[in-house]
Amino acid sequence: MLPTQGRGYAHWYWMLPLAWLGIGGVLGQVAPIGLLLGSLFLLWLAACPYIPSGLWYSVSLLAGLALAAHLLPGFTPLPLSEPLAYSPDARPVLLRLSWDKVLAGLGLLGWWLQQTRHAHARWPVVLLVSVLTLLLVPLTALAMGVVGWQPKWPEKLALWLALNLGGAVLAEELLFRGLLQRWLVQRLGALIGIGLTALLFGAAHWPFSPLFAAVAVLAGLGYGLVFHVSGRLWPAMALHLAVNLCHVLLLTYPLRGL
Repeated sequence: MLPTQGRGYAHWYWMLPLAWLGIGGVLGQVAPIGLLLGSLFLLWLAACPYIPSGLWYSVSLLAGLALAAHLLPGFTPLPLSEPLAYSPDARPVLLRLSWDKVLAGLGLLGWWLQQTRHAHARWPVVLLVSVLTLLLVPLTALAMGVVGWQPKWPEKLALWLALNLGGAVLAEELLFRGLLQRWLVQRLGALIGIGLTALLFGAAHWPFSPLFAAVAVLAGLGYGLVFHVSGRLWPAMALHLAVNLCHVLLLTYPLRGL
């Protein structure tokens, strides 16, 4: 079984993802099949104290990835901008709200808030790894030719930040670090668990570009190390958002030729 913080399994943690799902239904962004699948996903997450941990982790990971990758029917993204030309050598960016990916993040957040925490974080190591990641990831992307040097102040940056945090960073860090890495480290040790999670994180970015996937592996190592030595999710989320912000502010966005 999965450990909790000793406060009892609070049902109110699930109100936010349930409300999100309901709002999507009212606005027409979530069809009846999406409401059904989303409700089953949240019910499965909430049932974790009563399900063998291996089965729970496996199904939760697969279902969360399916939602985050927009593979399940019944969810329609909500466009929030016209196509924006952030970089001359990349395709325009359409800012949109993905109901399924946000649902994956909010649902897993309801589970995560009830988990045990590490009592002692190694903050100097967290700071060192964060600085190295912020330097090495953009430099590696530049060296590989995935992006070019393009400093800019993008249009609708505040909206981009909100969507990136709530729609990408939250779901990805909960799926890959909070769920997958935590489970792998418990069974395989820190070295293999963090490394394997980073490889799978890179593989998730392969459809964009094989070179971009390699950069994502490096970023995933940084996020994973920060999560491991801090025992907390928020430093990994902050680092992930900072890397993405450096990308959009300083480099080709999203990628050259894409």
